Amino acid sequence: MRRRSGFGWLELAVGILLVALGILVFAKPDLALTGFVYAYGAAAIIMGITDIVLYIQVERYTGLGPVLALVSGILSVMSGITLLVYPGVGALVLTLLLPIWFIAHCISRMAHLEPIRRVAGSGIYTVTLILNIAGLILGFLMLLSPLFTLSVIRCFAGCYLILLGIDGILMAVSPMGRRR
Repeated sequence: MRRRSGFGWLELAVGILLVALGILVFAKPDLALTGFVYAYGAAAIIMGITDIVLYIQVERYTGLGPVLALVSGILSVMSGITLLVYPGVGALVLTLLLPIWFIAHCISRMAHLEPIRRVAGSGIYTVTLILNIAGLILGFLMLLSPLFTLSVIRCFAGCYLILLGIDGILMAVSPMGRRR
């Protein structure tokens, strides 16, 4: 049998790169903000299209689509296009549209909680409910304070990149690559 080293050079390189990017987010927040504007713009468009497709599919099968999904989808697509077309003012737009998008998306997801309970069970229902309530609270906090919005984005992204990098480094030195 073939044995591989437990040390993954690619995972190590990616892990170090992610930690460096996380540190860069904290050191140069303006540079990172432009990247966030593009990333959130693309994510908003994808999630908006998903909400619109959900509306169409539910309406096709039940005859009555959840209007909140359609409204959330349209707001998400509009937000995403705005962020991608005007990246220079994207930070300002992001501080206003991101909270509205958070709130609309969480309300849309909460409107679908009953079918989630029936199909996926009470565990997934509870997790979805808690996450969307937390999202609503975060959305209203961001709406009340645009500076909070910018701070939250930078902190979450920086911490997440560093944690992903540490995970990659740990995976690189772990024995997972060995076969017996």
